[in-house]
Amino acid sequence: MDDKKLYSPKVMKDILDKYGFKFSKSLGQNFLIDGNIINRIADTAELDENSGVLEIGPGFGTLTQVLCAKAKKVVAVEVDKSLEIVHKETLNYDNLKIIYDDFMRVDVDKLIKEEFEGLDVKIVANLPYYITTPIIMKILEEKYKISKIVVMVQKEVAQRLNSAPGSKEYGAITLAVQYRADTSIAMIVPNSVFMPRPKVDSAVIAFDILKNPRISVEDEDLLFSVIKASFGQRRKTLLNGLCNNLKISKEIVKKALENAGIDPGIRGETLSLQEFGKISDALKKLM
Repeated sequence: MDDKKLYSPKVMKDILDKYGFKFSKSLGQNFLIDGNIINRIADTAELDENSGVLEIGPGFGTLTQVLCAKAKKVVAVEVDKSLEIVHKETLNYDNLKIIYDDFMRVDVDKLIKEEFEGLDVKIVANLPYYITTPIIMKILEEKYKISKIVVMVQKEVAQRLNSAPGSKEYGAITLAVQYRADTSIAMIVPNSVFMPRPKVDSAVIAFDILKNPRISVEDEDLLFSVIKASFGQRRKTLLNGLCNNLKISKEIVKKALENAGIDPGIRGETLSLQEFGKISDALKKLM
């Protein structure tokens, strides 16, 4: 879509003012106003006539416009019902459905089955900073039938999601993402492209969903319990972190680490997903 067809910041402001819309800090509302960035997000999602898009939080709808132009069908979930009157003016597309609800309460699996039959489903969103992690974890943990996620998040969060073992950004959510997807940071986005302007910069991160988890383990729930326990007290050794947070005896944890070939004196933040898998399977055999 030509940038000229997108609403300019001035026109956006005039429309919002016309309907008495007020930005909500509690909902983390920062609307995209830069056509170039919007088009690059859509390009990163690699949309075509076989694509179905689930958009989380369309806001004013500038990104939604481009998604509708490039995809077969778009379903947008918006928590702020006061935007409905705005959308009636700005989002008149035959291939668009808007659901006014909290994404965290939506039965997404049912939605995908009912709305996107036969389509390659992708999730695209400019996510509010305050709820980024819960939304990403909901998408990954519930294993929806999607091929790709492209989201705008706070820059530091994107770096955490895309980090490597041993780095200060590396954490439990990094491993949860690695388990289900390949990640890449598509672009860093300055705070100047939003209305109103947030205090920090953002980044667009893409998740290519794996057909199967990156590693195979005996007990997936135990794997993530081990990961969370290892990062629960980052300054403690792996042995102490696992004992304290999993409430398992030191003897069992020591034996499991020995069987997995892992040094009990290191810290969890240095371990790869594959190494956590070995620890999880070793514990499973002893418990």
